[in-house]
Amino acid sequence: ITPGELLCLGSSLAFSGLFYYLYRKKARVVAQIQEAPKLHVNDDLPALVSATDARCLPYVALEGIVLPAKAALTSHYHEGLQGVIQKLLLKEHRLIWNSLARSW
Repeated sequence: ITPGELLCLGSSLAFSGLFYYLYRKKARVVAQIQEAPKLHVNDDLPALVSATDARCLPYVALEGIVLPAKAALTSHYHEGLQGVIQKLLLKEHRLIWNSLARSW
């Protein structure tokens, strides 16, 4: 076995271990999302949220009737399927100038 073959084998094992770790991490998140409790939109929902530790629920599925503010969004791919955007949250990350790469 040459040193080049050992290097290839070692890097292959390292990458396989890294990708397996990332796969397992994402699989846990998917399992949490699939096991999310289903809650109905009603008057009890604000009290339930305020009773939690951080005043938020990590993963929940909300069920209920939502009315659009202007017009409902229609799907281009499925006829008769409509949806609404209830709240849009935009989070901007702070940009720092990297003088070495000359980019933000």
